[in-house]
Amino acid sequence: MPRPVTDVPAAPADIARDHFARLLALETDCWDVHQAITTGSDPGFLLLDVRSPELFAEGHVPGAVNLPHGRINARNLADLGDTDLYVVYCAGPHCNGADKAGLRLADLGRPVKKMIGGVTGWLDEGFDLAR
Repeated sequence: MPRPVTDVPAAPADIARDHFARLLALETDCWDVHQAITTGSDPGFLLLDVRSPELFAEGHVPGAVNLPHGRINARNLADLGDTDLYVVYCAGPHCNGADKAGLRLADLGRPVKKMIGGVTGWLDEGFDLAR
């Protein structure tokens, strides 16, 4: 009888550790972003909503700046000021806009993480959107 979870052996611990460490270096989640932006201090990142201005106006993560992924370039980033880290998000797991934004930022030499789940994940956690 097939055993879909165990038929392919798990990776050795050192490979699993490297994999999960890499994921955490590239991604954050809605809960951690919420915690960071509600503590009252500088969260240490600039949150970018990379969806269209229309979708941003309908509702976005509080404190986010709207910069559609197709408009990410050095000039537009300069208008936002300096930051040590960009955190990008889009509509949700069905959307690759945050991945496109992450690639553009990385191509520009900027440190970036993706907020996994996007707006869908934010709402799933029970958090409110700003309008």
